[in-house]
Amino acid sequence: MIKNGRHEPNFFLGRFIQKNHRALFYGSWLLLALIQSRYTELLDDEAYYWVYSHFPAWGYFDHPPMIALLIKVGYGFVHNELGVRLLPVLMNLFSLMIIETLIVKKNAFLFYAIVLSLGVLQISGFVAVPDTPLIFFTAAFFWAYKKFTDKFSIEYALILGVIAALLVYSKYHGVLIILFTLMSNTRLLTKYQTYLAGGITLLLLAPHLWWQFQHDWVSFRYQLFENKVERYSVNFTIEYIGGQILLTGPLAGLVLLPAALLYKGRNLFEKTLYINLAGIYVFFLLSSFRGTVEANWTAPVLIPLIVLSHQFLDEHPRWQKILFKLFPVTLILVLMCRVIIVFDFLPIKPIQERYHSWNTWPTTMKEKTKGLPIVFSNSYQRASKYWFYSGQLAYSQNSYRDRKNNYDFWPLEDSLLGKPVYFLDIYQLSRFTDSLKTPLGWIGYKYDSCFASFAKINVVTIPRKFVTKPGGIISLKCVFEIPEKYSSFILSHPSARDTIRAGVFNKDGWIKDVFTGLSLQQINRQKVVDLNFNPELPKGKYYFLFAINDDDYNATHNSAKVTLEVK
Repeated sequence: MIKNGRHEPNFFLGRFIQKNHRALFYGSWLLLALIQSRYTELLDDEAYYWVYSHFPAWGYFDHPPMIALLIKVGYGFVHNELGVRLLPVLMNLFSLMIIETLIVKKNAFLFYAIVLSLGVLQISGFVAVPDTPLIFFTAAFFWAYKKFTDKFSIEYALILGVIAALLVYSKYHGVLIILFTLMSNTRLLTKYQTYLAGGITLLLLAPHLWWQFQHDWVSFRYQLFENKVERYSVNFTIEYIGGQILLTGPLAGLVLLPAALLYKGRNLFEKTLYINLAGIYVFFLLSSFRGTVEANWTAPVLIPLIVLSHQFLDEHPRWQKILFKLFPVTLILVLMCRVIIVFDFLPIKPIQERYHSWNTWPTTMKEKTKGLPIVFSNSYQRASKYWFYSGQLAYSQNSYRDRKNNYDFWPLEDSLLGKPVYFLDIYQLSRFTDSLKTPLGWIGYKYDSCFASFAKINVVTIPRKFVTKPGGIISLKCVFEIPEKYSSFILSHPSARDTIRAGVFNKDGWIKDVFTGLSLQQINRQKVVDLNFNPELPKGKYYFLFAINDDDYNATHNSAKVTLEVK
């Protein structure tokens, strides 16, 4: 615009934005993510996955190996928080680029508004967790699927097969994307190219499946059979629904969710997106009747949500106006969250503990503990973050009454067996000779000249299921699989203060410990023991597992759970 013979600055600015809006949007997104990544303290799970990267493997107890690989590569370039998050940051950016290509009729500024309204993509999109590669490979999977159904060529069958494998390597939830895609388009089952893609996927997943076989299918067994099912509470379902609204907002979820669900797909591809969106929501809604569902488990729906809500809003200007009215408020809230997690100025303890508690005191503790290995009680989070911020090896010694994690499998406990360590904990401080005040509170620590923990001893029970009467005796054969290093340690420490117990629980929680009277010396000599004990339980369905401890350390997971019915 020319006024009084001069060009107005706003005119040039407007033209510049109109011409370069895509570069400005993605460039700003990347820059902010890089800054946030460098100056935000690692979250608990990020530190845990950083420890993953120290032990490269085709699988882990909790997740497939993709996140460990990404962290290992990024941290190899930059040895700080940014290095841990470097590849996830780039994946987050490329996810948005791919999602934009999935939209046929593009309204760029509407797309930006939708993406910027999804606070989760900004606040945690840079975080090094499995959901980040899961979202990226979900977007890539839909892109490849769209190309594949256009041509059904061998080339795109190979690409689709590779991406499907990488999707599952990111997180097991990726299987849902594959299944719902097949359900949405059964014609795929008539094409040989589909089976070629499936064959490629299985071939690439073979190393991970072999790892699971070697480890007795530990990930699947735990999640499907050994994880305790919680007594249903309506709060599980309410929290799930509320969590999904917040995940797609915090405010815009009230617009984006119904917009995506109300949109009637115009073609087969949009139908596939809709089936995935609805299918995943329903799957985890049903899962809420089994126990707590974490909000982020539905992360893959963000791709169909963005595409389908964009299409609906583009056709319904009134809905679009509501989104744009909410947009400034969302941006302000997100900006506030970004600032809060980088700068420690709010005296709110949960925020301080989560984002601002680990930068200084681990270095002080390292000096006080003379650089010796550290043993934490039952906290993979504290062990992992301490290791990252101190550079001092740390181990989580886990109780049988809590879920297992990868510290039960890594070669850490056996490497520390019989060696001097320092034991740290935030509970029962009277046990400790010294303590240190930290942003987490007081942490007790004490020296142990001979660490003794026995999580690597495995108890195989025969049979695995019992039926008895109230007051009845349980008779079973116990086979004790004891690694050579542990056997030698037990022989050389005859005075160990050990117990071997059966921990009894049901779906509502733990009931009691039944002490067997067996000792480490006895099982080390016999290896196979016929055990009889009376759990003294009323009628009902129960489970028990064996646990071993020495002195004040936690009793550890030492067997799979055994089913017990008292009739």
